Amino acid sequence: MKVAVVGAGIAGLSSAWALAKRGHKVTLLEQGAIPNPLAASGDHHRIIRRAYGAAAGYGRLITEAYDAWDELWADLGKNHLDPRGFICVSREAGDEAEQFRDGLVGGGYPLEMLDAGEAAARWPFLEPGTFRYAFFSPEGGALHCRKIAAGLASWLRKNGVNIYENSKVIAIDEDHGEIALESGEKMRADKIIVAAGAWVLKLFPRLGADLTTYRTALAYVEPPADLKAAWEAAPVILDVGGKTDGYIVPPSGGAGMKFGSGLHKVPTSDADWNRFPVEGEGEAIRDLFRPPIARIGEYKVTEVVTCAYTFTADEKFLAVERGKCLVVSACSGHGYKFGAAVGRRVARALESGDVPGLKRWLRAEAA
Repeated sequence: MKVAVVGAGIAGLSSAWALAKRGHKVTLLEQGAIPNPLAASGDHHRIIRRAYGAAAGYGRLITEAYDAWDELWADLGKNHLDPRGFICVSREAGDEAEQFRDGLVGGGYPLEMLDAGEAAARWPFLEPGTFRYAFFSPEGGALHCRKIAAGLASWLRKNGVNIYENSKVIAIDEDHGEIALESGEKMRADKIIVAAGAWVLKLFPRLGADLTTYRTALAYVEPPADLKAAWEAAPVILDVGGKTDGYIVPPSGGAGMKFGSGLHKVPTSDADWNRFPVEGEGEAIRDLFRPPIARIGEYKVTEVVTCAYTFTADEKFLAVERGKCLVVSACSGHGYKFGAAVGRRVARALESGDVPGLKRWLRAEAA
């Protein structure tokens, strides 16, 4: 089968990988370079974790995700996962950290509970007296996105996939399987997979009823000198509790330490809108982490990276079939950890025609 994949984020790269392994003739089109730093999956690292709280189905799917990553590492000849585990800090009863804890307990997954004093003693960057408790889970860590993208692109080229970088798709004829490029070139395929992330609405505006695009940003920081060693050895912080919806990735894979918060996002109709950081934005993100991070004002912001994500109302993943076209959207940053598994599932659905089964899997309704 001749398959065109639009978008070289993790879903597009992984779909091309899985299809090529199954013997299909694959063409991959990306509007920028690979890896594209503006893509939702183009940052240095993303969190993988078992904790999902009420969305427990995704916690179960992490088993498949790990299996798919292991297959990918074997093909790339290198493992790009830093399995340092993760912690959550609870500051209020019923906050997201507590929901994550309940989900882990309900699923029978490993975790270690620590009271506030024990946690602050183990991780001295936490401020005693500002949180209720913390817990650690070994099933998680950081995936190194740019290294994965570069490795996948190299593997795809070596295995016969045609890769078009800096090739912007401006229109798709889903009935005839035709793709129009900004350059004026046109291509045809038996099937088209669209994994264009936040740019999907430019190709399929009618999906605006299901997807909302947000502009957000991440702050890379340098911690105080006396805390650098503690951060170098620290787990990922999945949630800092309260209403911050904040996470921290320590230095990993040669990349710096970053802060991100779900509070720092703005809805937009255009994924290219306001992609340059504004003055003071990094400090505003950083300051959301006081509490529970001690001495937050001593953390120097070194870089601010903007991102564009699509979300469904329930933050579950989306698949839509239109003629010869299959649109796949792994919503928000939490989609990255399933990237390799999504690619395998998309390839399987394209061959079998079981798109309804793919939709159920993407919504974590069935394994």
